Amino acid sequence: MASLVEHPRPRPRRRRPMAGTCPCPVAMPCDCSFRALLRARIRAVRAALPGGALPARARAALRPADGRPRSDALMRNGHVLAASSIVAAGLGGFFWLLATRYYAVETVGRSYAALSAAMFLSTLGSLNLGDALVRFVPAAGRHTRSLVLRCYVISIGFSAAVAVGFLLLVPVIAPDLVFLRGPVLAVAFVAATAGYSVFVLQDGALTGTRRTGWVLGENAVFAVTKAVLLAACAVLAVSSGIMLAWAAAMLISIGLANIVLFRRAVPAHQAAGPADAEPPQRVLRWAGADYLGNLFSFAAYSVVPLMVLAQLGPEGSAYYSLAFVIAETLFVATFSMGHSLVVEGARDPRRLAEYARRMLRHTGLLLAGAVLVILVGARWILGVFGPGYAEHGTTVLRLMALCALPVAVINVVIQMARVRRALPWMIGVRVASSAMVITLVAFLLPRYGLTGVGLAWLIAEYVLAAGLLLVLRGWLRTTDRPDTNRPDTELTDTELTDGGEPA
Repeated sequence: MASLVEHPRPRPRRRRPMAGTCPCPVAMPCDCSFRALLRARIRAVRAALPGGALPARARAALRPADGRPRSDALMRNGHVLAASSIVAAGLGGFFWLLATRYYAVETVGRSYAALSAAMFLSTLGSLNLGDALVRFVPAAGRHTRSLVLRCYVISIGFSAAVAVGFLLLVPVIAPDLVFLRGPVLAVAFVAATAGYSVFVLQDGALTGTRRTGWVLGENAVFAVTKAVLLAACAVLAVSSGIMLAWAAAMLISIGLANIVLFRRAVPAHQAAGPADAEPPQRVLRWAGADYLGNLFSFAAYSVVPLMVLAQLGPEGSAYYSLAFVIAETLFVATFSMGHSLVVEGARDPRRLAEYARRMLRHTGLLLAGAVLVILVGARWILGVFGPGYAEHGTTVLRLMALCALPVAVINVVIQMARVRRALPWMIGVRVASSAMVITLVAFLLPRYGLTGVGLAWLIAEYVLAAGLLLVLRGWLRTTDRPDTNRPDTELTDTELTDGGEPA
């Protein structure tokens, strides 16, 4: 007998779109549920992570109508590179803090001088081929492996030769490092110098193949490993533990990074590139121009502290150096992010102007926030190191921090010049910056002390950025070429340089 109470029929359940097929988040509002939107965003994040693998259906759902991936490689890789530079600086400082706890002042001083010499000589001997890999690997295709190996060989050879020359001249130019001329230490010093050049080049190769997560990872491995090894050497009472820990950690990091580079990153990059890609042309000429420009930037960073030391003595030099190190973190992070612009611009030259505009806006906003923090908290930040630093270094730190904003403009111009192979601009911008800074410091330092040094940097960077904005506006227009009949990699040198000297 049928029940007198009629049970309502269950309503058909509305079928919600699957996360893999959800078109969001692209246009809002939409008809998708919150759960579907959240799952789609999680899938997008997973796809952006190194090694993230998704089914073809899910990957297709993460692409807009024009077929380009939604994941923003330009900003994502830029953020990772900036984080890598900050992590390397922070953990590097922690290593030396541990060294001061475990070893005598004299040992720390000698070890720091020796390692600084090795890194400096490696920078000279590497011929800036690390940045060349950032520029040329993205479009190298099937020639990537041979390009990286050639750069390795050249850099190792020149770095080792420079290190040998340094050891021969040590009694004249650095008598305190004569201990490096012993048979074992001499070989170790040459090997460390050559090895550090590989350490730098592998970052460039990983960046060029878009494996920036591994750049961050290998720098973190290097920093953590050398700290652990330093503690072990201290427990075992190894007298040369600082240098030994540094060198061993570097070898471990090089080994791990190159396994990833040549077994995963390079093969995948070559497979994804065009089969008929031409080998990169005139790489050494490009690297030579960029190397010369970097030498001028290094001159400003090195000469100004010497001028401060001569004018204000060791105390004034200490106050300036700490303020500069803090402000330089912003500069280094900005230029590290700029490497992502080079990679994406080299892969897709016709979108270089679009990438440059986005990089300029994004770095400008990030730097504005960081500069505001330093302006407000400068006295407290320096007070951590002692009342004297807070009293004498606050003003110069604030002035140096304000330089980060024009550096964003200068960075975009230099990175665009690298992609466009505009060699005169690659050199000229950094020559102008160094010349103005050194000249203004020579004029303002005797009159206003450390405040004058900060004003010199501030005036030089803002004047240079103001002039470069005119050039940048023209470049942002001329690189937008909506020619869809040719592949991106077939733009000519004339189109890329727009009046600059083709490489």
